Amino acid sequence: MTELKRIFKGISEKLGIEISFYAENSRPTDVPVCDKQFESVTDDGTHTFFRFLYRSVGYIGYIIGAGEAERNYALLLPSYIEGFAEREKELSKTEHLKRILLGEISSMGIYKYTMKFSVKGSSCFVIALRVPKLMQETLSVLEQYVGNSLDTVVQMSAQTCVLVRFLEDSEDSYRSSVDYAEFLAQSLKEELGLDVQAGVGPVVKELKDAANSYAGAENALRYADVFELPGNVHSYREVILIKMLEDVPEGKLAEYLAEITDDSFKEVFDDEEMLATAEAFLQSSLNVNETSRQLYMHRNTLLYRLDKIEKATGLNIRLFSDAVSFRVLTVLYKLLKK
Repeated sequence: MTELKRIFKGISEKLGIEISFYAENSRPTDVPVCDKQFESVTDDGTHTFFRFLYRSVGYIGYIIGAGEAERNYALLLPSYIEGFAEREKELSKTEHLKRILLGEISSMGIYKYTMKFSVKGSSCFVIALRVPKLMQETLSVLEQYVGNSLDTVVQMSAQTCVLVRFLEDSEDSYRSSVDYAEFLAQSLKEELGLDVQAGVGPVVKELKDAANSYAGAENALRYADVFELPGNVHSYREVILIKMLEDVPEGKLAEYLAEITDDSFKEVFDDEEMLATAEAFLQSSLNVNETSRQLYMHRNTLLYRLDKIEKATGLNIRLFSDAVSFRVLTVLYKLLKK
């Protein structure tokens, strides 16, 4: 979506009107076109048209409707649209970056940021943090632990902040991003006594794609809440299967689940203790001894539960292929239940 389309989409959502535009000297066939010359505002009985400039280029905007309200909007909107680029210049560094992460700023605004703060061509990723309290203290601690002069901490809401971290060429991008998030979470635990939840987004090659990394970090946090994933740090890779399945229509998910499962399956899925055991086993890379240690459970008790899961579902999750199937079915069940 171009920057101008984003602006018009925002106007439409805020005002509750149907509005769009086309280039002044073009003759598009898929939108209403004004056939007469006009200076400021006009209408054809069905649509209200207005002229405006954006980045020195002339456009015709149109609003569905030709009443007094539409005419008033048409008179006011050109100055709002034309001044949009100017408003980007007045933003502070953190507010500018916040709008980049939210996808609310133009490509020119992103370019200006990268040039002003010398981040053009630098790979980066986003760590999103859910902070239950002490936000200002958290921001101060994070500022102390930033990796280099380009890294920036931004408060996104009352209980959410992010760190945009820029990578050196030699760094292992994925591993370093997760390790760094774990380091930050542990530092906040030690210094402020806070248990924060951290979501790690994918590494992107340029700042213009940072909104994608932020979305990945937010999805990791959201899915961790919904699926009660263990641990404090979650990466976009952990939840990519969930994201893929969530994009499938709910009716289709229900169809898949009904074809594969029966009442015995549902008994296991509804047993929180059994699911927690299975989850710990999968998280421990199918290692019986490690799972027993983490759960403070006798090895024989764990084996008994794994056997019970196998009898109910037909899946021996000690085998990799069955473990994958069990994971997919669990995600399907929780998606339909949430």
